Amino acid sequence: MSDVLALAGVSVVRGGATLLDEVDWEVEEGQRWVILGPNGAGKTTLLQLASGRMHPTRGVAGVLGEVLGAVDVFELRPRIGLASASLAERIPGSERVADVVVTASYGVVGRWRESYDVLDHARAAELLDALGAGHLGDRTYGTLSEGERKRVQIARALMTDPELMLLDEPAAGLDLGGREDLVARLGAIAGDVTAPALILVTHHVEEIPPNFTDVLLLREGRVVAQGPIEITLTGENLSETFGLPLELEQRGSRYAAWSR
Repeated sequence: MSDVLALAGVSVVRGGATLLDEVDWEVEEGQRWVILGPNGAGKTTLLQLASGRMHPTRGVAGVLGEVLGAVDVFELRPRIGLASASLAERIPGSERVADVVVTASYGVVGRWRESYDVLDHARAAELLDALGAGHLGDRTYGTLSEGERKRVQIARALMTDPELMLLDEPAAGLDLGGREDLVARLGAIAGDVTAPALILVTHHVEEIPPNFTDVLLLREGRVVAQGPIEITLTGENLSETFGLPLELEQRGSRYAAWSR
């Protein structure tokens, strides 16, 4: 079994709809994957499986050496860093930014009666600094811009030193400057050999950070293509994924796409 993620013949059916259909996929330690696809392709469902928040209807899903359905997911989840819109919605607007990050140590949202030591607070501050949000520590979460919130969410996801990091559309809703700043910071994380395995979901090739190694292309719950990004991310595969003729251009470590 893969060190990080191993899906074999995985399907997810909910309410009669097939969200994922016979997906085979492996993620190894040190890899940085991008999942690309249109709305409804199954990208977020795949992340829910990878985070231990959903079980497959058919097939076998292995996460960090454990098999879903045969492991206590409440013990598994702290080993996985997750930044997603659904998690962000649960963060109280009145919570101090420093507390938003440090509470990940207990896997809770919202400070209550937990006790944190100096090392916990120092790590939270270090992660906020690394993401350009160190000056926000005493602000309340509800006063932040969308770009600032994204940085705080990623710092929180890294707080427990996870073995797997999942990012669900981290650049969604950002303006051009905010997107480019975040993409650069994620590229730096991806280039760090000590960083966990990374999986990032996006609709847009322009949001793929530098140093990402592999790509999985999804359409209607099925895998269109997967493999090393330099040979798998092509105009032909992208066109099949999104259902219209697309041109793809690589500019250095970044990509751009447009309709023919």
